[in-house]
Amino acid sequence: MRDIHYIVVHCTATPQKTTTVEKLRTHWKQIGWNAPGYHYIVLPNGRIEQLCEEDRIANGVKGYNKTTLHVAYAGGLDHNGQPIDNRTEQQKAALYFLVERLKSKYPNASIRGHRDFSPDLNGDGVISEHEFIKQCPCFDAAKEYAGI
Repeated sequence: MRDIHYIVVHCTATPQKTTTVEKLRTHWKQIGWNAPGYHYIVLPNGRIEQLCEEDRIANGVKGYNKTTLHVAYAGGLDHNGQPIDNRTEQQKAALYFLVERLKSKYPNASIRGHRDFSPDLNGDGVISEHEFIKQCPCFDAAKEYAGI
């Protein structure tokens, strides 16, 4: 089993209602990835699908994948292609359940959003919104899951 340091929450950065597992797999193949971008995805109806075994490395955050589990929700873009937290209530509940289950399995893992791996450009020890390379997952995952 891998030594898991992080549970990272993502959005697919796609329109919520048009995202399918098949489209994601096709995209990852087109860009040359042999492994998926996430271990789990939560669909708008709250269904959780496993895309990769936890003992395998997924391609979620460059430089951190060896010690990370990646979970994503389908969505994250509005109808104009702008970042938005558009999780359904079913997705919120399923994500919480999934993150809680993974945290109990990997109690030493830190829960973060993908955006939390952006560089601290001003060196103040805090990654601020203006420093985010991407908005993913479009909400503060560390804060939302701090009680887990």
